[in-house]
Amino acid sequence: MHYNQYITSGQTSYKLREHFSMMILSIVATVVLLGALFYHRVSLLLSSVILLAWTAALGAAGVWNIWLLLPLAIILLPFNFAPMRKSMISAPAFRTFRKVMPPMSRTEKEAIDAGTTWWEGDLFRGNPDWQKLHNYPQPRLTAEEQAFLDGPVEEACRMANDFAITHEMADLPPELWAYLKEHRFFAMIIKKEYGGLEFSAYAQARVLQKLSGVSGILAITVGVPNSLGPGELLQHYGTEEQKNHYLPRLARGLEIPCFALTSPEAGSDAGAIPDTGVVCMGDWQGQQVLGMRLTWNKRYITLAPIATVLGLAFKLSDPDRLLGGEEELGITCALIPTSTPGVEIGRRHFPLNVPFQNGPTRGKDIFVPIDYIIGGPSMAGQGWRMLVECLSVGRGITLPSNATGGLKSVAMATGAYAHIRRQFKISIGKNGRD
Repeated sequence: MHYNQYITSGQTSYKLREHFSMMILSIVATVVLLGALFYHRVSLLLSSVILLAWTAALGAAGVWNIWLLLPLAIILLPFNFAPMRKSMISAPAFRTFRKVMPPMSRTEKEAIDAGTTWWEGDLFRGNPDWQKLHNYPQPRLTAEEQAFLDGPVEEACRMANDFAITHEMADLPPELWAYLKEHRFFAMIIKKEYGGLEFSAYAQARVLQKLSGVSGILAITVGVPNSLGPGELLQHYGTEEQKNHYLPRLARGLEIPCFALTSPEAGSDAGAIPDTGVVCMGDWQGQQVLGMRLTWNKRYITLAPIATVLGLAFKLSDPDRLLGGEEELGITCALIPTSTPGVEIGRRHFPLNVPFQNGPTRGKDIFVPIDYIIGGPSMAGQGWRMLVECLSVGRGITLPSNATGGLKSVAMATGAYAHIRRQFKISIGKNGRD
């Protein structure tokens, strides 16, 4: 009797362990199934049918309770009917998020609507088409671009002594400045019709990589005018008069540009900048003209200490509606000659002991004509969209190229040192190797 009870108890325990194991395996399999449905982006209706069929199969096999189909069907039902999904799920979730999230500002809306995406848009959506990436043609240099790399760029690198630039002069030598202007290093982004080089993005990247490998200060000095700045903004949004006046002078180095966005408190958050402009009538060269009275305080502006033309971002208002539109126009970009009375360039910054030209600029109640707005009065309030749509040059070409060039030089120098430096009668580069 006791022996039979022991056998029965053992069989029961074995069945419980077997059922528990099957339950664990079924849960793991269900998680894998859900992952596959999400990964392959199976439609909601088909996914629901598959889950119901899967649950029914496990119920029929005795692994799960068949009655699980009922709560699962109740849960899936509102997801598959749009009106129910919107009223029962989407609307409450939206109301909850609106309570905890800050409202989207006009500036943020303009930033979201501005510009387009390349293949990286597919990547961030989580479903990249790798074949689409491979189908893009491999970039190649034109004969003109290759000649520029082999000639002027090589010579500029030879002229740049980074130790002297960094520790002795705190600037590029005058002869190198003259060479950069003469060979239009600051005009790689400017079209040929205005006297620029009109190089491809690939060529600009190659040039900046090479310069950065020799001197970071040299690469920054060349890179900034060829990224987000007056040249790029003028070509996309400037009036014909602005283009014809500034672009040839920028291409020949007769004008040195800078762009002032960063504020001491707001940083580069354009939506929070305190710099202002007010549309009004004022005296300009002996005549009453429509213009703006500007007040700004900027810092960390690259090339500001030597700039001759200042690109300025500020918030423009039109309280008297002289432009015929809204009172609060929003972020606006203007071009102001630094020789304009009242424009102040402060003492140079010295960030990280890297002495590229960088400094503050200020102005208080400075009156300038309304035509100083990049693109004219019609582009008042369009500054943030302009900036976002033109950021790709600096973010996608200049900064990565400078970093890559520096890394190449570091890798070369480190590898060479590890080869020639010996310790314990062996090159340190061989330490740790079998």
